[in-house]
Amino acid sequence: QVQLVESGGGLVQAGGSLRLSCEPSGRTFSTYTYGMGWFRQAPGKEREFVAAIPRSGETTAYADSVKGRFTVSRDNAKNTVYLQMNSLKPEDTAVYYCAATTGPLRVVRLYRYWGQGTQVTVSS
Repeated sequence: QVQLVESGGGLVQAGGSLRLSCEPSGRTFSTYTYGMGWFRQAPGKEREFVAAIPRSGETTAYADSVKGRFTVSRDNAKNTVYLQMNSLKPEDTAVYYCAATTGPLRVVRLYRYWGQGTQVTVSS
């Protein structure tokens, strides 16, 4: 069964930075054949879209709340997707998930493969 694995989460002060990584747990899954998205879920809230990048990597999409602070990228040679998070705010605190889709990047229900998530905590 395909599983994506996120890493790079942790505790950081407001204004700080973190870089999340996402890669498959097995060698048979190729992220470059999928659009890849990042989502987050804070306690008591629904999972929300954060950022996404298509297979080509030529465009990107962001939630308004992170635009200008977060950058999604992919290295298809390394089969890895990244989320660079700068100027972090306490409201960015959540579990962050990466996921893979063959559908439109902003449609959550069409993401087929998901990771287990990594905790990001931003202190004020």
